[in-house]
Amino acid sequence: VQLQESGGGSVQSGGSLRLSCTASTFTIERYVLAWVRQVPGKEREGVATLETKGATTYADDVKGRFTISRDNTKNTFYPQMNNLKAEDTAIYYCAADKDDFWTGTRPSVQLIKHFFYWGQGTQVTVSS
Repeated sequence: VQLQESGGGSVQSGGSLRLSCTASTFTIERYVLAWVRQVPGKEREGVATLETKGATTYADDVKGRFTISRDNTKNTFYPQMNNLKAEDTAIYYCAADKDDFWTGTRPSVQLIKHFFYWGQGTQVTVSS
């Protein structure tokens, strides 16, 4: 497993969770990092991206509530998710791709589906 998520669980509406994603076979420093989520029966939805120099993009419905960050010393990246809502309930997946492949193109949340490395997912359940 090259990317491993952790930190999923159940929380009440308005609460917070921080997921983690640790890379085991490469160092994340030169990678674009991302999170997506999926509700059973629906397509995966891009949540956030983080470029190597710190630029970020977010899906409209998480802006102001979610923050993506990285810790290169731990080879781990995160979404801090605040003010969670019932509609945030989903399986959350982390993803990564070499920044060289994105030269000249912003890795928006809509393009995460093209990333190469993926985690296996962690469930987040928000109860109202």
